[in-house]
Formats: sequence, structure tokens, C-alpha cells
Amino acid sequence: MQDSSFVVHADCVHFRGDIPCVPHKKYGVHCNNCSFYASQTTNILIIKLGAIGDVIRTTPLIRKIKQTYPHAAIWWLTRYPDVLPAAVDRHLPFNFESYLVLKATDFDMVINLDKDAEACAMASLLQARQKHGFVLNSGKPAPVDQLSEHKFLTGLFDDVNQRNTKSYPQEAMEVCGWKFEGEEYILDVDTSFKWSIPSEGRPIVGLNTGCGGRWVSRLWAEKRWEKLIRKLQDEEMYPLLLGGEQEHEKNLRLAERTGAFYPGHFPLKQFISLVDQCDAVVTGVTMAMHVAIGLRKPIVLYVNIFNPHEFELYGRGEIVMPRMACKCFFQPSCSNTEYTCMEHLHVADVFAAVCRHVKTPVEKRASL
Repeated sequence: MQDSSFVVHADCVHFRGDIPCVPHKKYGVHCNNCSFYASQTTNILIIKLGAIGDVIRTTPLIRKIKQTYPHAAIWWLTRYPDVLPAAVDRHLPFNFESYLVLKATDFDMVINLDKDAEACAMASLLQARQKHGFVLNSGKPAPVDQLSEHKFLTGLFDDVNQRNTKSYPQEAMEVCGWKFEGEEYILDVDTSFKWSIPSEGRPIVGLNTGCGGRWVSRLWAEKRWEKLIRKLQDEEMYPLLLGGEQEHEKNLRLAERTGAFYPGHFPLKQFISLVDQCDAVVTGVTMAMHVAIGLRKPIVLYVNIFNPHEFELYGRGEIVMPRMACKCFFQPSCSNTEYTCMEHLHVADVFAAVCRHVKTPVEKRASL
């Protein structure tokens, strides 16, 4: 028999339906006398499956959604739900169970910024009053409307991509019909991790020495990293080696030869916490780059095979490029027989950029 004395606010941000909500568990409140009630009248889904860095750099959309639709519930479908911030209401892994839930839900807006066939198929299948980004058309990715055409074309033609002067966050906003106004990434940090980094007050400069296994055209020679480490040490900075499993052996060698600090490689949340210990980060276009931007760290970003306009540094840091032009635009491995552009990314240029964004103990003493 139904108990008519109970009121249920199913539109509340805290309401789950399958289990008690957090305010009830903590304070014993019921819907009819709950001061925590907050209505959510709009459902918005973001589809950004991966990679991890791409998920992180799409988070500025959350800020715009909350500004434009303050009562919206934000859903996100991804292969990497662990990196989604708490500001997202529903973290959905990309699997069949999530598809069932999404298929049974009416959305006010679906935003798909992936051109993968499976992401476009999902955007096509779901019910929504508005759709932005990409869907499937005759089995192939296609822009939903004119707003999405610019982003669509930059992924099809190298010359169009090279002429582009818009950053990724700007493009993402424009796909939805919004104006980019400097909205920052949102990246949560797990503060439970504790680090013992013997920097003795020297500024910690994180050096992300890899670029993943696919895009080896972005690799900087190990000897260049060694030279950069020694120059930073001479300037009383404290190099900290960053990387994943693929960079482990390299980082061990660099640490042994130079004395640079290398704590090892870690799972994602712990890695984010480690990068948060840095005063600045030197990196190529990698997940670590997006983590550093999300943590609002000064960043020295070296770029060769990508359009540098794509990357929004929010005024913190700068982009350094090889002195010889890259002739392998958007290619995983270098096919240029004349030279390799990364051989012309000079240590002096990277070091000078770091010095412009990190105040060293030498400079501090000189200013006294």
C-alpha cells in the first residue's frame, strides 16, 4: 500500500531513486522538510569518450552550462569516468549498461564532441530537444549543423587545420552556440596523497619526458632532457621527472645520470596529485599537459606536429617550437628525410622559457 504521507522530490539534485540520498543519510531529512532541496529541471549530456587529456580539456563546458542553465543536471559519457570532476552529476562509463540508461532518458541537450563512429552513433540514437556536435549520417560522422562545421573540417583537411586560429575550448563553445570567455578546466585533486619531495625550497619543475607510444614524432631526445636538467639545477631549480610506464626506464636513467628526482609512475589520481606539487611543468602535447593546465600551473609546452593555436594556456606559460619547421603535420612518426624537427628544439629555448615563468632562488636573492 502506498504511504501518502511521504513526499518525493524526484527533480532534486540529491535524489537517486535506487538508494537514499546523501542529506537523508547524514541528517535523516525527508523530502517534505528538506532544506537541501535543489531543483534540476534540465538534463544535459556531454559525450566525450577519450582520450584522458581530451576529456580534461572539454571540462570548460561545465562552467558554461552551469552559468547558462543553473538548474541543469550534467551527465557525461566517457571511457575515463575517473577523471570527471565532482561538478558532473552523472559519471557514465562507455558500456551497454550506460546505453540502456541513456536510451531511456529524455535530454534537453546532447553535446557530442567526438567524431568516433560509436560516439556519433550514440548521439544519433538518443532523444534530445537540442543536439550539438557530431552524429552519424549514412554510417559516417557528420556535423549536426552549421555551428559544428568548422570543428568538423579542421579534422578532415590538414591545410584547414593549419589555418585555424581557434583554441579547442573556443571551438567547443562555438559548437554549442556559445562564446568562449576564458572558462578554465575543472580538475579535482585527491589531497589524501602525501609526498616527500626534498626540494629544500627550490622551485619544482616537472619534466614530462614522454609522449605516449603512438605519436613518437613528438619525442625529444634523452640527451636534450639531460642537458635541460643540468641547466635547471645550475639555476637552483629542482627538476622532477614525470611520466608513465613507457617513460619509466628513461626516467630511471636520467635520474641516475643527473640526480633529478624521480618518484616513479602512478595511477591517474596519484599522478594528478604529483603534478600539483610542481611550480611549473615542461611537456609536449600529452595528458600531463592537460593536467598541468587544469591545475593552473605555469607550463612550457613544446609543439611540433600540431597547430599551436589549438592549445589554451590561459596566460600561464608559453609555447616553444623547433627552429626548423615541422614537415610532418599530424603524423605519428616523422617521414621527413631532410631533417627531424625535434632535433631543432633547442634546450636553450626551453630553458629560457622556464626562466621567464619561474622565479629562481638566485633571482629572489638578487631582488633583496
